[in-house]
Order: sequence, then structure tokens, then C-alpha cells
Amino acid sequence: MFLELIAVVLAGVAAAGILMLINRGIGGRLPRWLVPVAAGLAMLAATISNEYNWFDRTKGSLPDGIEVAQTVENQVFYRPWTYAFPYVDRFVAVDTATARQHPEKPGVALVDIYYFGRWTQVNKVPMIGDCVLGRRAVLSDDVAFAEDGTITGAAWVNAGTDDPVLTTLCKEIS
Repeated sequence: MFLELIAVVLAGVAAAGILMLINRGIGGRLPRWLVPVAAGLAMLAATISNEYNWFDRTKGSLPDGIEVAQTVENQVFYRPWTYAFPYVDRFVAVDTATARQHPEKPGVALVDIYYFGRWTQVNKVPMIGDCVLGRRAVLSDDVAFAEDGTITGAAWVNAGTDDPVLTTLCKEIS
């Protein structure tokens, strides 16, 4: 966040400096108000660029095995351009590289889910996904695993076959 603030300020200073040089080169014919307006527009453009590029930068920095399952696009009234061009400000990723399965329970896996959000900390939640029955459950202290792979105490949610988290998990463990 701090580096983005520095980048926005530098964009404003650079735009003001360039416009001042141009004005000096043409003999001071530009109106004086144009320099701060150019600096403000450059800062606004840098901020918008950072918002729209956040998802791609974050996704590109994910390690191998962590796959994006679902994205949430944002549209806000005080940013009217987002109605025409919404941007991703949250997403869910599945750590398929560390998914664990019991040999006697094919199609059921223990996996870590990561919730990413702009300006928020990453949340890691362990989850059990059942690809056969189309359900999932958050791993809690009440969940117990038997020697044969039977799971008890899980608060299962019937997510269905079109659930993006289950879809991402199931295509990797199948």
C-alpha cells in the first residue's frame, strides 16, 4: 500500500514536471492552472491503473499449485467507470498442490482455501471437499477422521457440481 502511494505521488510529480518543461520550452504560453490539473489527472490515472492491475499482479505472484477458483468484480457509484469496466477486488484460490486424500475415500480431499482481497490480509481456511456428493465443509475442531477415512462432525454444505471451489479442487484430484 505504501509503495502504491509513492507511485501515485511520483506520477503526479512527473506529470507536473513534464508540463512545466513543455511550458518553459514554448515560452510560458500555457495557463498556470494546467500544471496542477495535469498532476491530479496523472495521480488519478495511476490509482485507477493500480486498481485494475492488482488482480493480475497478485495472481501472477501465486506459487505453483495455487489456482484461482472464483473472482468478484466490483462496481461502485463513486467510480462511475467501473460500471462499464468492473475490476476484480477479491478472489478465492485453492491450494491443489497440497490437497490430501485418504486411499479409501476417493473423491474426498482436505485442501487449503485462500481468500484474497484488495487492502485486506489473506485468509487461509482448511476445507474438506467431497467431489462425489458435491459438498464441502470447513475444517473445525469438531471434525474427526477415523482410520478408514470416515469424517464425522463436519458441517457439510451442499455446494453442487457448479461450485467454483469444488470444480477447481475436483479437476485436480480426479
